[in-house]
Amino acid sequence: MKDESKNIVLILVALALFTGATIEYSEGSVAIGILLFIIAAGLISRIKLTGENSAFRSSKTYIFSGLCIVAAIVTYNIATEGSIGTLDSMTILIGASLIAMGTSKKEVRQLGEFGLYISTVFTGLFFIFYSFLGMLKINFIHLFDHYFVLMPTVILLKLVNIPVEITSIETIKLYGLTETMTIVIGGPCSGLYSMFLLVGIVVAYSRIEKMRMEKSILLLVFAVCIAYVANLARVFALYVIAYQYGIQTMMTFHTHLGWILFAGTAGIIMYILNRKDLL
Repeated sequence: MKDESKNIVLILVALALFTGATIEYSEGSVAIGILLFIIAAGLISRIKLTGENSAFRSSKTYIFSGLCIVAAIVTYNIATEGSIGTLDSMTILIGASLIAMGTSKKEVRQLGEFGLYISTVFTGLFFIFYSFLGMLKINFIHLFDHYFVLMPTVILLKLVNIPVEITSIETIKLYGLTETMTIVIGGPCSGLYSMFLLVGIVVAYSRIEKMRMEKSILLLVFAVCIAYVANLARVFALYVIAYQYGIQTMMTFHTHLGWILFAGTAGIIMYILNRKDLL
């Protein structure tokens, strides 16, 4: 497999791990979430970057700024007795990236630049779609969950003769073999976090590797489509599990194994694309 294809595979696996981390953060084990996040960061560090020089020179100002950002997030969560969430993690990554960029070693500085692109793009997209559009009274998240996640999965369920009913914009009633369940689509189920992260990774990779604009856009379109289809397959599989075995079994898969379903689907799509030399 070509180096670029290997890098893309690493990107997708890291994306899957991050998806698992966000689900664990919100609904499962914080410790497992942190572990998955660390593994994802480790995989990203394995991406072979061939860019000659970092766009940023080493500076103690970066180190100081990074330390202040990390300290501020940690202090805030301790003071408010809160837990480190997805946005907190991305902000901490901004700080850690700045610290790495302040060092004199080229490889570490370049990795810091990579992390900075990822975290700032993710944070920017998060504020646009979760905060800015909300202030404009544009209910994008709920509409996306309804038309791009709930509706397609309901169509798929009906195609395989699983009885399901839409009860509200983000809620379905699933008539399972053992129980009738009300299931709400939202949070990690939308797949938006994965897409935000993926956009950040592609931007970082294309900027550092100085890829041509048209190739960067093509890679971005392929990657977002892969993330969307993989997430849709994950949600559909979880509904099938709920239909067969009940809500508790589904939640176990959702919390601890959903990201594996995501990774498996993304990996199959990547394999097909690589075989056809589309990437």
